[in-house]
Amino acid sequence: MKKKDSQDPNNSLSLPRPSSKDLRGKQSVRATFRLSKRAVETISILAVQLGIKQKSLFDHLIEDMETLDLIARRLDPGILQGIPRVQKTYVLNRRTLMCLDRTSREYNAPRDALVEHSIQRLLPVITRELEKHRFRKQMTAETKELLKQGDGMLRKMITSLGKDDPVSTQFITAMQSLAAAQRQMEACVEKGEELEEFISAIER
Repeated sequence: MKKKDSQDPNNSLSLPRPSSKDLRGKQSVRATFRLSKRAVETISILAVQLGIKQKSLFDHLIEDMETLDLIARRLDPGILQGIPRVQKTYVLNRRTLMCLDRTSREYNAPRDALVEHSIQRLLPVITRELEKHRFRKQMTAETKELLKQGDGMLRKMITSLGKDDPVSTQFITAMQSLAAAQRQMEACVEKGEELEEFISAIER
């Protein structure tokens, strides 16, 4: 008699089964907070810069229970008093919202204040991204100068060898590739300009 392979993917006993609790935790829900304009902009700008969803940032910040508990223990309940705030609705994992609500109840800490302080943890990330942005900006400018030099070289080649010479055609192809890359680099830098403006506003 042939033994049943315990590793058979069709064998339901060979794999852990997701619980209904786990599945519900992955559901997306909407939650509304009243946050400072700076906090709202921090989430928005960093999500764009990193190419990820705002929801992913929230889930990463709030589901770090150890840090969230630490924030709650040190939180001044009146920290947001006198700060102009805007109402903003975000999409979160249900588990993320449950973590936030549990911490808020356990430490008697306002949800808005917990979220505000959690978002402040992103500021060092923004600073690092700004450094990268400025370096990209420098490299993009240098690439533009390289293209100008390449144009001069190409004109010399065409004058001396002709446009259809193998060396000329290879160089034309290389220049076209470099020009396409430079356009993409400029688009990347343009996306980071909002980040630079945001940091400048904070520093003023």
